[in-house]
Amino acid sequence: MRARKVLVAAAAALALSATLAGPAMAAAPTGEAAGHSATRKAVEAVVAAGVPGVTLTARDAHGTWSTTAGVGDLRTGAPRSADDRYRVGSITKTFVSTVLLQLEAEGRLSLDDKVEKWLPGVVHGNGHDGRAITVRQLLNHTSGIFNYTADEDFGRTYFLKDGFFKHRYDTLTARQLVAIAMRHKPDFAPGTSWKYSNTNYVLAGMVIKSVTGHSYAQEITHRIIDPLRLTGTSVPGTRVTVPQPSSRAYGKLALTATGPTYDVTRLNPSIASSAGEIISDSADLTRFYRALLRGTLLPPKQLKEMKTTVKIAQAPNIRYGLGLVDTTLSCGVHVWGHDGGIHGSSSWTSTTADGRHALAFNFNGDWTGDSDAVVDAEYCGN
Repeated sequence: MRARKVLVAAAAALALSATLAGPAMAAAPTGEAAGHSATRKAVEAVVAAGVPGVTLTARDAHGTWSTTAGVGDLRTGAPRSADDRYRVGSITKTFVSTVLLQLEAEGRLSLDDKVEKWLPGVVHGNGHDGRAITVRQLLNHTSGIFNYTADEDFGRTYFLKDGFFKHRYDTLTARQLVAIAMRHKPDFAPGTSWKYSNTNYVLAGMVIKSVTGHSYAQEITHRIIDPLRLTGTSVPGTRVTVPQPSSRAYGKLALTATGPTYDVTRLNPSIASSAGEIISDSADLTRFYRALLRGTLLPPKQLKEMKTTVKIAQAPNIRYGLGLVDTTLSCGVHVWGHDGGIHGSSSWTSTTADGRHALAFNFNGDWTGDSDAVVDAEYCGN
């Protein structure tokens, strides 16, 4: 079990048994293939289990290695590309947290500031109180704030078939998303437990705007994308397309993993906001996480804060930091990263603590696929 609560979980139950007719064979990997045979087999297995297509890149002491499997377009049969760009979902959270930690290092805010200081009156209603919640509690999901994507009306409107095709191009503001959460009671008192909430990171993006006067997208671009030359990475705002090269994205738009498969590539990602809006590619994601863990983006104090984790009762092998997940794999290896999902897209990225061995991959289907097996294969050789 990963820490991610996939955005599409409001509408789709993930299952490993769904299959698609005639999955394509894996494409020949590029770069040094030594040590990655288990990974390639794991990628082939998730396609055999029903994922339309996979693109994956790993970087280690031998260099960069990429492989693809399955198809990027079910209509034409076109394969996936190692250079595919895709919606990364909740991996966005690591970018947002990095910006806030940079602002703390610059003395422009404290992670122990109350949310009310930066967003007066925004977190209020039905027991929510921004005067009792810190910025740190937003970033490590200990705020107790209700997750807006768990709202039933929101799920029907944006994740089920009839609602999605009617509303896929709607624009929602961050304040509108937070207002949905405020209609519900908190999940718990701030600081007393842990529960993943996309609302936390919508608020975090709003805090960035309050502190800097710039949108979270502008700050991520200025502070991370441009300095690291992440040429495949963007914050799309309301843009409904994914830049080329890219594949199609597929979903069931239902509460089950069976039934028709729909092309859900085009959508307005404002429904995810700063909780899950970014588009990237596997090469950029490995570059970002390697730089982050090596201390290129944060001073030692802030990187230590980011890696200070809280336990997740339902997943004893996972601990959550500030937008960064510490996962203990089956072989005892620790990797740091995040995963993410949005309509038609399920992604994972991670690196070892020294930044030497990094992995990023994407499934262009949101209802099936064993990402844990792929991660274990790369780092443990299983």
